[in-house]
Parts: sequence; C-alpha cells; structure tokens
Amino acid sequence: MFYFMYILASKPRGTLYTGVTNDLARRVYEHKNKIGCRFTAQYGISKLVYFEEFRDINDAIRREKQVKRWRRDWKIDAIEGFNPKWDDLYLRFNH
Repeated sequence: MFYFMYILASKPRGTLYTGVTNDLARRVYEHKNKIGCRFTAQYGISKLVYFEEFRDINDAIRREKQVKRWRRDWKIDAIEGFNPKWDDLYLRFNH
C-alpha cells in the first residue's frame, strides 16, 4: 500500500492545503465535492498541485508535518519545481 502527502490549491499561488491519505484519487475527489473537510470547502481548495508517495504511513505523516511548518514561499517553490504550470494533477488519476 502507498501513502501520499499532498498539497491542494484554490488557484495558482492561491490558498494552500496540505494533507495525507492512502488513496489520493478518492481524497481529492472528496475535496472537489466538498466532502470531509470544511476548510477546503470554505475556500474552494480542490486543485491537486503537488504530491509525494511513501510506503510507510509514518513517513507520510512526518513529511506532512514538516511541510505544514514551511514558510509559504517554500511551499510555492516546491510546487513550481514539481508542477510549474500549477496543473490539476488529479487528472493523472482520473481521465
């Protein structure tokens, strides 16, 4: 089984949300449909712009906590290094 640390955005350089899941496609679907997270629903955060894959849930959680402590510009740099156009990567999982 794989685990994911992911970052969602409302738009390029918009409001960001960082989370962890064992089913990235399902969890992003839930965010897109405003299921299970008031913060992302309230701020329209549903665009998958960054993710990392882990084999151990503890590593994914540790990484999430680390990224949540990052300054905003560090998160933006990571996203733009991974996904320069801020494409919605959810389409990779559901096309």
